[in-house]
Amino acid sequence: MPYEVRGVVATKKGAPVTIETIHVPDPGPGEAVVTIQACGVCHTDLHYREGGINDDFPFLLGHEAAGVVEAVGEGVTSLTPGDFVVLNWRAVCGECRSCQKGKPQYCFSTFNATQKMTLSDGTELSPALGIGAFVEKTLVHAGQCTKVDSSARPAAVGLLGCGVMAGLGAAMWTGEVEIGDSVAVFGCGGVGCAAVAGAKLAGASTIIAVDLDDRKLELAKEFGATHTVNASNEDPVVAIQGFTNGNGADVCIEAVGNPKVFEQAFYARDLAGTVVQVGVPTPEMKIELPFIELFGRGGRIKPSWYGDCLPSRDFPMLVDLYLQGRLDLDRFVTETIDLSEVEDAFHRMERGEVLRSVVVL
Repeated sequence: MPYEVRGVVATKKGAPVTIETIHVPDPGPGEAVVTIQACGVCHTDLHYREGGINDDFPFLLGHEAAGVVEAVGEGVTSLTPGDFVVLNWRAVCGECRSCQKGKPQYCFSTFNATQKMTLSDGTELSPALGIGAFVEKTLVHAGQCTKVDSSARPAAVGLLGCGVMAGLGAAMWTGEVEIGDSVAVFGCGGVGCAAVAGAKLAGASTIIAVDLDDRKLELAKEFGATHTVNASNEDPVVAIQGFTNGNGADVCIEAVGNPKVFEQAFYARDLAGTVVQVGVPTPEMKIELPFIELFGRGGRIKPSWYGDCLPSRDFPMLVDLYLQGRLDLDRFVTETIDLSEVEDAFHRMERGEVLRSVVVL
């Protein structure tokens, strides 16, 4: 029997979100219905509301979520009702050229549910990142459900579904931070603080947090930053060189999505070092660097998409680290809220007042 639930919808560009009645169909072949327990308020959802992703309104927002499998469709053998899962937007296909090369973390043809969730009048909804989790129950492809230890707190581990995973992965997988490395992280919001935590997990000896806000720099220290730089008061490139014997950092992670900040990260790295770009830019932004500098400094410039993670491999491992007390996901949860408070949470996020607001259902 189809489900009738409450969900948060962006009806048109720039308009405040509303709570609507959502019709969720029974799962078809390869699909699953998940009862959502918690969903983080991510900046990507605001991008959808503002029309920054595409114009396929109305959007069912939310994608950074954990919950319990309610029902599965024909042919689904990897899940059973009652499984505790973290949702992911990289349900690998196993058949594209990247998967065939043995690199499913870069899958070019990820799966989403085939059926559509709708409003009461039959209007089809576009679920954010193919998930749509600001809702009591959602329909996803079974491959978007990653089973993890059910003793974990949903509000914490659900954040692995997007922002926290992006930051952790930017350090651990894209940046390939190694024991003893020096790392500089530019931007200490949720993604940046996760990058700091990832650098610490990977064994970095020097972790330099850069931001314009002293409050965020203090938070970065809680996640493992050994040094902080307020870029409104001092040149971060010079400061980072000062913390690294004049050399620059082995890995610089840009978690803002700003050309000027990217340029700072580029010049703040050591020769043959790595720049990781995980901050999301807007379409009109451009970067300009002297070609000789690009050549002469060597090393790598690596965009990071979803932290280059493979959910089936990484989510269970990171949840285990959380349960062991080695990865403090609870610290990312600034507040828990109701579905009706998502619009206000967007504004708190824009003002930099929270790492994550998390909807708890």
